[in-house]
Amino acid sequence: MHGNVFQINVKPEIVEQRGLPKYATQRALVTSSGLHGDFNRWRHEEAHDDLAMAILLMPLESIEELRGEGWPIKPGDIGENFTTEGIPYNSFAPGKRYQIGKAVIRITKPCDPCSNLYALPNIGEDKDIVKAPYNRRGWYASVESEGWVAKGDSITEVT
Repeated sequence: MHGNVFQINVKPEIVEQRGLPKYATQRALVTSSGLHGDFNRWRHEEAHDDLAMAILLMPLESIEELRGEGWPIKPGDIGENFTTEGIPYNSFAPGKRYQIGKAVIRITKPCDPCSNLYALPNIGEDKDIVKAPYNRRGWYASVESEGWVAKGDSITEVT
């Protein structure tokens, strides 16, 4: 399966703020602990910087589905590091490996929606935002090989 990096998203550590929404950047260095310059408070404080959750991927197609259902979200809002394009959500699975730019990642597990989604602009306390992306919130991945990734780089499954 082959796709590309539609958008790269990071957010530096900001006191009292969560790791979303993230903001677009043209390129990023993928390290074993995640994208250089990116900080996710939940992953740091609750998941104790679990390396199996170093990267979060979200297909653009899933974001478009959610937008079609009336959710005012855009790439980076869900907190993903890579907004992918061309690989359907259900094509990702634990254990699959992908070359993204110069980096290699391994999908570890799906990301479950959480109450941090309430912090998104124009969402408020709508309880359905936590239910809406269930089974399509994105995929966590560990980093097997560090390297630079740029917007538009290909994403290719490797064996």
